[in-house]
Amino acid sequence: MNATRREFVSAMAMAALGARYVRAAAARLPLAFSTLGCPGWTWPQILEFAEQHEFAAVELRGLLGDMNLPARPEFAPDKITAAKHDVAAHGLKIACVSSSAEMHVADPQERAQQLSDARSFIDLASALGAPYVRVFGNKMEGPREEVIARVSSGLHELGEYAGPRNVTVIIESHGDFTDSATLKEILTRADSEHATLLWDAHHTFATSHEEPEFTVAQLGKWIRHTHLKDSVPDGKDRHYVLTGKGDVPVKRQVEALVKINYAGFYCVEWEKKWHPDLLEPEVAFPDYVKVVGEYLRQARPKS
Repeated sequence: MNATRREFVSAMAMAALGARYVRAAAARLPLAFSTLGCPGWTWPQILEFAEQHEFAAVELRGLLGDMNLPARPEFAPDKITAAKHDVAAHGLKIACVSSSAEMHVADPQERAQQLSDARSFIDLASALGAPYVRVFGNKMEGPREEVIARVSSGLHELGEYAGPRNVTVIIESHGDFTDSATLKEILTRADSEHATLLWDAHHTFATSHEEPEFTVAQLGKWIRHTHLKDSVPDGKDRHYVLTGKGDVPVKRQVEALVKINYAGFYCVEWEKKWHPDLLEPEVAFPDYVKVVGEYLRQARPKS
């Protein structure tokens, strides 16, 4: 078989795979899970489980417990094509590639490293065809105005790097950056169409005590991806529980997003990596599909 023939066959195979993906995706609700919830799973296990349980996407946040995704052998430059093929073969998308980069850092050398780390994740997301890379604020250390300026500047810089690579940087409502007023100020000052928001709806409710309808009214135009999870008070902290078993208004969070025609994924962030005592993902993930799937079906307008 000559090179032209091989290229033709490969193109036809990818076209068929793409058609299968379109059919599969159309039949699924826009549900996703973060790999933070399955730190012991291999790449094939992740994709197989997601397809079998009718998820539409996965968020990459570590693999086999390793948070440095750009250094993973599964995503080496010579493996990227295979990785993309595997995702499509299971009728999935990559919802987001999540970094640990922190924009609050003041030390020039450490800040340069944080920005460099974020750019490596942007490069990986671009290679995989993933739309978003998550970064953090993360801590309000020092004068507020200086921290806000650093975070906004970092987001702008990364957004300008990400845009030409068909990627958008999303800051998560996390750490000391969970209230709408602060996030709105940061995103406005970042002033980049490629710097938007990952709404961790648990944190805006549990930490900043905002009702979901208020948060979405304030920040909805920036929300591109979500983290959903439920919990109950546990002393001065909170303990994660299966969706619908706690006091976090997850159903109302879903309803608020549906009302603004949110077009992203509803992603469960089951923090098994950080909390090994949580139920196994084999239990938590299917339960999420059942519960949040029903929330979505009830919230969506009837045709």
